[in-house]
Amino acid sequence: NMSNYMHQMKVGDQLAFKHIAFNVKIQAPFEYKNIVMIAGGTGITPIIQALHAILGDKDSKINVTLLYGSRVKEDILAQEMLDRWASEYPDQFKLIHVLSHEPADSGWKGGRGYINKAMMEEHAAPASTGEDTIIFVCGPPPMYNALCGPRTEQDKVSGLLADMGYTAEQVYKF
Repeated sequence: NMSNYMHQMKVGDQLAFKHIAFNVKIQAPFEYKNIVMIAGGTGITPIIQALHAILGDKDSKINVTLLYGSRVKEDILAQEMLDRWASEYPDQFKLIHVLSHEPADSGWKGGRGYINKAMMEEHAAPASTGEDTIIFVCGPPPMYNALCGPRTEQDKVSGLLADMGYTAEQVYKF
């Protein structure tokens, strides 16, 4: 996967990126009381940018929950920084790591499997909070399909988030 490929790169190696025309992002400052961020793998990148804007604003009162899915603990990108932010902003930022392929005997104490309904019910602001809540989703296509539907369909929500009552206005697909 992309995370492993990048991890194996050497200083000086180059990697080309492309811009996707429909890939325009929602911009800070954000006008919500609650932001639920769901990221998978390298999808953490725009989430970190949003977190930096929120946590770097001393006047921000936004409650942020990040459910971050990775395959194994070695795949967690920016773990040290994310863990530090969770420690520094305990009243504003809640971080939940979820590992899908971590060996059972590894001693991992965090979430296991895939981000699911039980995790959302435990950690995320409910759909009933309406326009006070937005969910940012960024990750691989199978994650979009399971949670909210294809990222090319910004005006529709399907999957788990639709089943839980979230609307298209409450879900932003990065």
